[in-house]
Amino acid sequence: MIQQPKSKAPGEINPLLLAYVGDAVYELYVRTHLVARGDVRPNEVHREAVRFVSAPFQAEAVRRITGLLTEEEQVVLRRGRNAKSGSIPKNAKASDYRYSTGLEALVGHWFLAGETDRLQEVMGKIISSLEAGDECGE
Repeated sequence: MIQQPKSKAPGEINPLLLAYVGDAVYELYVRTHLVARGDVRPNEVHREAVRFVSAPFQAEAVRRITGLLTEEEQVVLRRGRNAKSGSIPKNAKASDYRYSTGLEALVGHWFLAGETDRLQEVMGKIISSLEAGDECGE
């Protein structure tokens, strides 16, 4: 298993670095889910994964899970959302991009803090919720 940095607790790490780690973890969960679903064509799996990791989908995920978050988790989400990242992709609204960065920071926080049960619980809810609302983010 990958270990958190020894020098800092997740709460002390720059929120953009949490988002950097969280982006990879989030995408891994999505890809693993899609492969486990039984989709066999790599191009279809990739297309579906791109949809799930887009800023609009992640912003929608934040809206769907906000009520489930503890105060500490909401603080991490806000830190990520409010972090100044430099540039926003052309194909994303600024608000969606900020919320997606907040979600990625939260995922990175859970991962680096070793809160794997919480990470799995919320990622499961995000994925099932976004699949049920097939058109969200588009």
